Amino acid sequence: MRAALVGLALSFAPLSLAAQTAPASDRPAVLVADQVFITRDKVLVAQGNVEAFQGKTRLRATAIRYDQATGALSIEGPIVLSEGENTTILADAASLDAGLQSGLLRGARMILEQQLQLAAVQINRIEGRYSQLYKAAVTSCKVCEDGETPLWQIRAKRVVHDQLAQQLYFDEAQFRIKNVPIAYLPRLRLPDPTLDRATGFLAPTVRSTSQLGVGLKLPYFIKIGDHRDLTLTPYLSAETRTLEFRYRQAFVSGRIEFEGAITDDELDSGKTRGYLFGTGSFDLRRDYKLYFDIETTSDSSYLSDYGYSGKDRLTSELTVSRARRDEYVRASLLNYQSLRDGEDNDLLPNLVLDGEFQRRYFPTSLGGELRLTLEAHSHRRASDLSTNGDGRDVSRLNGEAAWLRRFTFGNGLVTDIEAGASFGLFNIAQDADKDGRYSDLVPHAAVTMRYPMQRREAAGVVQQLEPLVQLGWTGGDRLDIPNEESTLVEYDEGNLLALSRFPRPDRRERGAVAAIGLNWARLDPNGMDASLSFGQVIRADADDAFSFSSGLQGTYSDFLLAGQLRSDNGLALIGRGLVDDDFEVAKAELRGVWDFKRGQISGSYVWLHEDAAEDRNEDVSEITFDGSYSINSQWQASAEWRFDLADERAATAGLGLSYNNECVQVDLSVNRSYSSSTSVEPSTDIGFNIGLRGFAANTGTERYVRSCGK
Repeated sequence: MRAALVGLALSFAPLSLAAQTAPASDRPAVLVADQVFITRDKVLVAQGNVEAFQGKTRLRATAIRYDQATGALSIEGPIVLSEGENTTILADAASLDAGLQSGLLRGARMILEQQLQLAAVQINRIEGRYSQLYKAAVTSCKVCEDGETPLWQIRAKRVVHDQLAQQLYFDEAQFRIKNVPIAYLPRLRLPDPTLDRATGFLAPTVRSTSQLGVGLKLPYFIKIGDHRDLTLTPYLSAETRTLEFRYRQAFVSGRIEFEGAITDDELDSGKTRGYLFGTGSFDLRRDYKLYFDIETTSDSSYLSDYGYSGKDRLTSELTVSRARRDEYVRASLLNYQSLRDGEDNDLLPNLVLDGEFQRRYFPTSLGGELRLTLEAHSHRRASDLSTNGDGRDVSRLNGEAAWLRRFTFGNGLVTDIEAGASFGLFNIAQDADKDGRYSDLVPHAAVTMRYPMQRREAAGVVQQLEPLVQLGWTGGDRLDIPNEESTLVEYDEGNLLALSRFPRPDRRERGAVAAIGLNWARLDPNGMDASLSFGQVIRADADDAFSFSSGLQGTYSDFLLAGQLRSDNGLALIGRGLVDDDFEVAKAELRGVWDFKRGQISGSYVWLHEDAAEDRNEDVSEITFDGSYSINSQWQASAEWRFDLADERAATAGLGLSYNNECVQVDLSVNRSYSSSTSVEPSTDIGFNIGLRGFAANTGTERYVRSCGK
């Protein structure tokens, strides 16, 4: 316990910051110490564990002498002066005014946001806003007591910290690495760590590629206001002169972001190249939401040449939607741009209008749920029938009314009943054989029965087994119209019980059909969870609209197998496949991830059988791998690799190495693309980036602080 705790209200008021909108507070300073007395000269002396408080300013010292006549404080160190949570000053001795706002601190060190250290012979505080440091050394590296020079530092004749503007101003500055001068700057301005956004240069990046050579990216951030900014990044090398840009703006009800680049290079001399990507979302009235996405580029190889994106088809979209508990409505306008070899954009349905409306009702007389759906779609090609011979344009309107109800019986049997009808109206133009209007009315019904069973074992382990069967029927005959939207069919555990497995309503399965399945799961709260699903579809009549690789050809479909495996040590495996009676695999995929203490490893394998109906003229067999590993608290390594087993060649490969500590971040990456496309050349991309910590807002809780030696 302290010998005495004395709180004295001193007769002085603080000096407020110039930018404070509120009037200056008249709250007095409070002094607490082990011993307090007044000398004959009317000097207040506080000794032993001295603490003084004035607003957000807090002072700790060995002794304080307050002269009431002059209003000055003489302070003996070691001194700790804190201003809120952002600024801390350590000093050997100080002379300050009564409000602790102005004065001189000797042998001082300032710490900003627990990141940046500024050491100086003396610090001159002015009105609580400015701190002038003379013969200063600035670094964010850990400084050990053994006197070892920090990894980097900035030496300056004078440094001024403007606490209100959150800026640091340097006079006659030297940037040093291990005390070796690297650069000299007569004047330098940098943000302090408490500033989130400020106009100025960002960390540069060195990029080297086999096509563009060695180049430098130097981003410049422009703060336009509190809610918008612009980043301009010149990218210069022997082969290119590029200006990259990014614009962001936040609104009360949404936000937008655009990024792109304009290029004049030697790869396509005499032609201006570039790209533009943009997204935005807004909350509208009556719960509506607006979303847009813009993707466009000057040519098919630009995005790959500069590493901006790996997409080979670009989608631009404008969508208005609303989702409520029992209602969903959406209207979309889409445009597609293909970058693939052999695809002519004039022959693709690149302009699309799409909309849907769904409403649920719960009639008390019938029970269950009544679901009404309406969907409209239209797409057109830029080509014309008279010149290209392939300019088919399609518009359609589809609607469906379905009644669904579930019954759960006392013996545990769960039965789902569905009945309803759908209609379709189609208009086909610019087609030599199928021009005209088509319509149909299709009734459907289905009964699904499940019998879930559960068994509990020791240690909380639970096993679940659920056999299921569905009997369904869809009437009518399929319209003789081109297949425009349902060219790729996926058959998996998600649509095993669907009455139509075509992805779009321009196609529907017809006739009597049955689906059988079995789900099994084992859940262990202290160990490994596992699940397995099996299914097959049986038809009265085969449907020739399904391709071979869909697994749905013939009256008996391929066997669907899917499983998952998850352990409490971070291992997870997910796989599914389609296997026929002869054990021939049409499709298969396996994905796995292992999260461990120091990193993560993940990979996948995909197999697709050749299928001309899906524009796949050869088998697809591909394996991918990526992982990251923390060598120690500072060094991290990463790698990725994609290999085409069918062509027996690598597709892409990449390595990354980064070093992070409390004061510097270094990133090195090497990526290789082994493209076989005629429009995209194989390339090697090397990236190198160095960033100094301490001159930016703290973006996370991770710390990479090194320890001092013994």
